[in-house]
Amino acid sequence: MEILKPAELKERFSSPWIAPYEKVLTMVDDDKVEIIEYHPCISGSHWLVHQYKHSSKLITDAYRDGNKHVFMTKIGEEPIDFKASINAAGIEKVSVEGDKVKVTHAGLAGAGVGAGMCRGLGKGVEYIELYNAGGGSKLGKATVVTPKLQKVVIGIDDTDTKDEGATWTMAHNIGMELKKRGYEYLDHIIVQLYPHNPHKTQNCVSIALTFAVPEDKKEDLINETIQLLKKDSLSDKTAIAILEGLDIPEKLREYSIKTKTGMMDIETANKVANELNIPLISITGEQGKIGALAALGLYNDHEEAVKVYY
Repeated sequence: MEILKPAELKERFSSPWIAPYEKVLTMVDDDKVEIIEYHPCISGSHWLVHQYKHSSKLITDAYRDGNKHVFMTKIGEEPIDFKASINAAGIEKVSVEGDKVKVTHAGLAGAGVGAGMCRGLGKGVEYIELYNAGGGSKLGKATVVTPKLQKVVIGIDDTDTKDEGATWTMAHNIGMELKKRGYEYLDHIIVQLYPHNPHKTQNCVSIALTFAVPEDKKEDLINETIQLLKKDSLSDKTAIAILEGLDIPEKLREYSIKTKTGMMDIETANKVANELNIPLISITGEQGKIGALAALGLYNDHEEAVKVYY
């Protein structure tokens, strides 16, 4: 086994058959790990997600969004019974050691090359433990080591007025500004709320922004989001809600569905947030709490998030 940092990998394996990953991130919540990888290809990565989900017992869910892979995994070790074309690649081990996450990838032929050399060149990777380089008909195997991060989802609503503004654009621009400041901005989800709400400005949506951050940076992220909203919001009703970790409580999802299908009030939003220990923060007013909390319950279900209930 060799320990190789990205610079050493680049020097050793700068050949036509190495396609560097853009980035690799890992978020931890108790015995669960969410792995996000930005693959060098776009639709070509669909093969890899299918193989991983099919072959790896540690993976509980997986999907692709463009060139982004998302793997939900358990901590543990499960060897793969490799078979060409059928079980060609997957994750054999996931562990957390202090502030590091170690994920062991293995694969036949080209998938084995991706296991270590391609992933090891991605941003976010500290080093890899290379067991076999792979390629040709050989098995490749490597452990990718990344910093332990946590997931923070920020629900935002009511930043515009009937005359100007758009919550979805302001939220995205806040996400991009936070990215410039060093935070990992993962996604922007638009959640459709009840279309007949008399308080709406027009389309009646709220926004969930997702981030991956070190534990000691969570409060900084939230505080900087608040300051940006105070500076830029056009509304006197702006509020945010904060969800940490990888799970969405069932009661929160139920609240979000109810907010999509009918009228909801501030008192109920406060009650649900208090029961689930979810911070619900008024920025310029109270009304935005309803939609901000609703955005959290559906941030990981894009199809349900955008549905309109007439």
